[in-house]
Amino acid sequence: MTLDKAAGAFALLAPYERLLLAVSGGPDSVALMLLCAQWPERASHEIAVATVDHGLRADARAEAEQVGEWARSLGFAHHLLSWEGKKPQTRIQERARAARYALLADRATSLGAGAIVTAHHADDQAETILFRLTRGSGVSGLAGMAARSSAHGAPLLRPLLGFTKSELVEICENAGHRFFSDPSNANDAYARARLRKLMPLLAEQGLDREALLRLGERAARAEAALASCAAAAYERALTETAPTSGRFDAAVLAELPLDILQRLLAREIARLAPQAQLRLDRLERAADRLSRALREKAPLRLTIADLLIESDGNNVTLRPAPPRRSA
Repeated sequence: MTLDKAAGAFALLAPYERLLLAVSGGPDSVALMLLCAQWPERASHEIAVATVDHGLRADARAEAEQVGEWARSLGFAHHLLSWEGKKPQTRIQERARAARYALLADRATSLGAGAIVTAHHADDQAETILFRLTRGSGVSGLAGMAARSSAHGAPLLRPLLGFTKSELVEICENAGHRFFSDPSNANDAYARARLRKLMPLLAEQGLDREALLRLGERAARAEAALASCAAAAYERALTETAPTSGRFDAAVLAELPLDILQRLLAREIARLAPQAQLRLDRLERAADRLSRALREKAPLRLTIADLLIESDGNNVTLRPAPPRRSA
């Protein structure tokens, strides 16, 4: 049953001739490696394994080297990646995650791998949705992790979102394969660890894993509908496009619901400033200011993500903001 389930899940990987598996050595990623070793289509794909040593724990290097031995015993080439340099004192998990994906994307590019594959599973998905819920996330955030997304320009695949944590542990145990446990998963210094301890209490009130996953699925459907509406509005409103600028019909934008206008702006900002780290609260404020100016037919100039948004009542233009004058 597990292999049949994996075969269906791994259809996500089939289009990519070369793949890079992210394997930390925990039960989830070890199970991913074991399932890939038994994948019926393995012979027609070039699969490598990468482990990131963040340099945050004394045992991390030895564990990463052990993962290399496990990978090679299964017939996979192994790449040990290191997060070099001085480590930050705050937001350590967030920054370690960003560094990990940057290292994986860089190695995937150098190997010619078409995608990075991670072992995120259903419990991770439920935890992510709960984490975002506590932070007042929007619809797109509550949709959770997508099976297919990207990291630093590289396709990122999550084939195990339909598996529970216990199922992945069982795969390792049935294979008699060792795995490591990361002590940071139980460290109350991290918000996710604290939430993990709250989940049994929330489950007693009905907010269990299945309820959170249902919320995520409903949010994903709503997000897909909103994204479709925003894409249609974008095409309807766009009057001029260039590599560094875009112009829209103000009258069309004035008719849009705020959520659609916000998504239209996000799409254009992503096109013009793909490296920008756009915070939702800033995007919301920008969309709200623009919406009010359009309704009132008032001129507007604002900057976001180093772009200037300008409305003169007839057109809304986005282009690079002029350099700031020094004091």
